Amino acid sequence: MTTAPFVSVVMPCLNEERYIAGCLDSILATEYPHDRLEILVVDGMSEDKTREIVAGYAHRNSAVRLIDNPKRITPAALNAGIHAARGTVIVRMDAHVEYPPDYIPRSVAALQETGADNVGGVIVTRPADGTAVARTIALALSHPFGVGNSHFRIGTRERRWVDTVAFGCFRPGVFERVGLFDEELPRNQDDEFNFRLAKHGGRVLLEPGVVAYYYARGSVRQVARMWYQYGYFKPLVARKVGRVMNLRQLVPACFVLALAGTAVLSPWLPAAGIAFAALTGAYAALALGCGLVAARRHGIACGLLLPATFFMIHVSYGFGFLRGVAHHVLGLRRRPADHGALALSR
Repeated sequence: MTTAPFVSVVMPCLNEERYIAGCLDSILATEYPHDRLEILVVDGMSEDKTREIVAGYAHRNSAVRLIDNPKRITPAALNAGIHAARGTVIVRMDAHVEYPPDYIPRSVAALQETGADNVGGVIVTRPADGTAVARTIALALSHPFGVGNSHFRIGTRERRWVDTVAFGCFRPGVFERVGLFDEELPRNQDDEFNFRLAKHGGRVLLEPGVVAYYYARGSVRQVARMWYQYGYFKPLVARKVGRVMNLRQLVPACFVLALAGTAVLSPWLPAAGIAFAALTGAYAALALGCGLVAARRHGIACGLLLPATFFMIHVSYGFGFLRGVAHHVLGLRRRPADHGALALSR
């Protein structure tokens, strides 16, 4: 009988007192052999009760360890966890997520069966609470109109070789061959790493049988800030890898640019006014149509809020992307200092 590989779970974490206990409970309920598992919670010096909660779990279970991350950003947490890991297989997990008991065994099995270098699963997005706003945000983040053809967000029925996945189960030796996560990227570090992996001949697999339950942010402001940050760092990733990884990344920025450009030119160019009306009309029709369908399944409140939530996500991402182009590609000004201190979860 073949011995199961020793697995190190590496979990970046910052101020997650609301979710960390449920997350750890779900991991500790895994069907994977407990004597072949360690859980490294790499905390960005949380200011709430997160560290106290994790310390309690570590006291009760020797598999759990608390590691400090004074840099407070996700890639630094991942790198610290990888350095401290004893396992040959690294599974990146997120503290804002709960995992079924078969998450780790299915991930490791897919890694071994397919020869993939990184295996990720599908995210099922759950609302932060029972409010209509929270339920609408969760719906928007798993809807094709909201996030495009991002299969790890909208789901897939079959295995797919993809550019990137949300989290990852990594084959032994990957980090020695490819290097660690880029600490210049507080967001989107997975995209850059997986592109680098592909350049070294590696492959990334999306396994539909691997499912994680992600709790979305509960307020529009939090989601807008997060998607602005995703957009802002995408051009830096593109600059590092030498190309845009996926054309869908350009759509929100093109939408914002077209919307702003036609609106500004409308007083002087009648054609611009027509283009503005056509663009806003088409977008509104699609968004409202999605809202009507959502209202039948999720209630009238969600249906009414969904178009505005789509617009907020797209504009936040698009505006962030355009600022990222200005700062990271054109060098028009230095990166804003406040972008160094970002939350450690999605």
